[in-house]
Amino acid sequence: MENKDFLTPDYSDVIGKKVCVKIDRPLGSRHPEHSDIVYQVNYGFIEDVIAGDGEEQDAYVLGIDVPVQSFEGIVIAVYHRINDCEDKWIVSPCGADYSDGEILSKISFQERFFTGFLCRK
Repeated sequence: MENKDFLTPDYSDVIGKKVCVKIDRPLGSRHPEHSDIVYQVNYGFIEDVIAGDGEEQDAYVLGIDVPVQSFEGIVIAVYHRINDCEDKWIVSPCGADYSDGEILSKISFQERFFTGFLCRK
C-alpha cells in the first residue's frame, strides 16, 4: 500500500541501527496460533525494546537462508502497520539492501493480513 494518504512516522532513530534479534520463529517454522502460516524468513524480537503492543519489538531477518537462534544486523526499513498497534523492523546482514518490492515479497506471508507500508530512510 502506498503511504501518500498517511503521515509517515519518523524512524530515523531506528533505520541504520545495529540490533541483535533473538529468533523465536525460525525460517520454516509455523505460526503458533495459525498453523497455515509458515515463516519464509527468520523472525524474532529485539530484547529491551518495547513496541506498540507492549511486547518486545518484532523483526524480520532478511538475507539468512537457514534457521538461526539469533542474528546481529542493521535495520534497513520498518513496515508500518496502519491497522495494528505495532510495526515490524526489517533487519539484514551489514545493512545489505533490498528493494521495496523484494522486502514486501519476503514478508508478505504474514503482512498480507495487515494494511501498512514500508518506511525507508
